[in-house]
Amino acid sequence: MAKPARHSFPEPRLIVRTDDLAETVSRLRNEPFVTVDTEFMRERTYWPELCLVQLAGASEVALVDALAPGLDLTPLAELFDDTSVVKVLHAARQDLEIFLHLFDRLPTPMFDTQVAAMVAGYGEQVGYDNLVGALTGAVIDKSHRFTDWSARPLSQAQLTYAAADVTHLRDVYEHLLRILAREERGAWVASEQAALSDPERLRVDPERQWERLKARTGNRRMLGVLRAIAAWREIEAQNANIPRQRMLKDESLLEIAATAPRTVEALARVRGVTRGFAEGKSGAGLLEAVEIALELPDAELPRPARGKGVDGPRASPALVALLKVLLAHQCEKHDVAQKLVATSDELDAFALEQDQAGPIMTGWRRDVFGEEALALCEGRLSLGVKGDRVELIRKGDAPT
Repeated sequence: MAKPARHSFPEPRLIVRTDDLAETVSRLRNEPFVTVDTEFMRERTYWPELCLVQLAGASEVALVDALAPGLDLTPLAELFDDTSVVKVLHAARQDLEIFLHLFDRLPTPMFDTQVAAMVAGYGEQVGYDNLVGALTGAVIDKSHRFTDWSARPLSQAQLTYAAADVTHLRDVYEHLLRILAREERGAWVASEQAALSDPERLRVDPERQWERLKARTGNRRMLGVLRAIAAWREIEAQNANIPRQRMLKDESLLEIAATAPRTVEALARVRGVTRGFAEGKSGAGLLEAVEIALELPDAELPRPARGKGVDGPRASPALVALLKVLLAHQCEKHDVAQKLVATSDELDAFALEQDQAGPIMTGWRRDVFGEEALALCEGRLSLGVKGDRVELIRKGDAPT
């Protein structure tokens, strides 16, 4: 297939003044879509430090220096609020987290080309440079991927690199739209974009941070302590604007949950906890969180994730394995990324309880995979092999 013609762009403009940003946004609001990307630093902070925002319209590229003294980003929020302009991003989650933190709302409407590429058959979470190469034939310079974007002044090479993130994205977006229209999968992408545009999915809930630690226990009291101290750490890290692992490592949290220390001396014996931490304000706050969790009534303690607790129901590994084979078969048949259709946790849950299957049995996922998965679990479908391919055999059908 011939590669689509690429857009040509003038040299990118670096914006450091609010009035220049406002004028640029005024022009971009006349566009049907604008491509957007960010450069940020996060190694030393909890909240990402926004350094640069890249914007591209049909005939201009603007690089907004978010660290420029006195620059007000309000015009950018106005562009993001304009529902007549589609904001196109790639692998948008981290960018959206930044915008939600800055403006307390998300760009709308929004289109994530990584999600669209997964729907269009370009694999699992395809990277930007690979997608650009596949769709346009262009080669992306990776030399500044790990540069310090907070250092000033930015070099011309950095600006050129940053501009490429939004110029090529215009070609990618238009090409993906044609594929989705041809394959009649626009509705698939629309449902995924709607989920991604839900701000509640991006907000961090301190009370649920314990779940990401995946404690291998069915002890609900231990899980209650873990929930309390993980929430404490999250709030403290946010307030201090430092990475949660710098506040206290995951391994230390798990040991604290298991041992439930109630004194400074006991806390100081936990690996990764210094005497100074244990004796200070942070140690006192952590011990208070432990104490509150230990006093909770049993009914208020968390339960292990379904199928994960040592004393809870477990999905049949054999059935889960069969579902994974079926998932691979169906995704190969429909040329869509497996990760977009069902996650491992969703397959485990489905194997345990089909009537509470969640996303697998809704929307386009049900058509692609859910109905066949239900037939497999109910014995109306089996899997066979013919040559080098998996075949689906329905009850009453003779193998072909």
